[in-house]
Amino acid sequence: MINILFLCTHNSARSVIAEVLLNTLAKGKFTGFSAGSSPKTDINPIAREIAEEMRYDTKKLYSKSWDEFAKPNAPKMHIVITVCDSAAKEMCPIWPGHPLQVHWGFKDPSAAAGDKVEKRKAFDELIKTLKPKIEKLIRLPVETMDTVNLKFKLREIYNNE
Repeated sequence: MINILFLCTHNSARSVIAEVLLNTLAKGKFTGFSAGSSPKTDINPIAREIAEEMRYDTKKLYSKSWDEFAKPNAPKMHIVITVCDSAAKEMCPIWPGHPLQVHWGFKDPSAAAGDKVEKRKAFDELIKTLKPKIEKLIRLPVETMDTVNLKFKLREIYNNE
């Protein structure tokens, strides 16, 4: 099983959606986790609503610090993907096992202006952009790829979609 950690600053929207998409689509080949450098008290209500629509167990979802995954007893991550530009620029913890790290930057849907309908459109746009990338990631033969090749392919997935 390949563990992937998605990071954004507040762990309330983008990283949560990425975790839900990966765990829903990967069917056990990968396990997705999410965290943030400055987590909020809870995940975004629209992100939670989307997770529920995808029949994801929302009891597992909460906004958490990336420090939880730097602890010795934390699940070993194989890949860490930052999904927001500000988290990508921050000094990340030293991850146990030294996982591969890449950046996939996306606009923050929770920052969208307007009413709930407009905000939901921003989340739907994130999913429309992120889902094909995660589907391509899932199809990679990660278990047999070396680190250099895997990093290249992950960057290619981000840049070519």
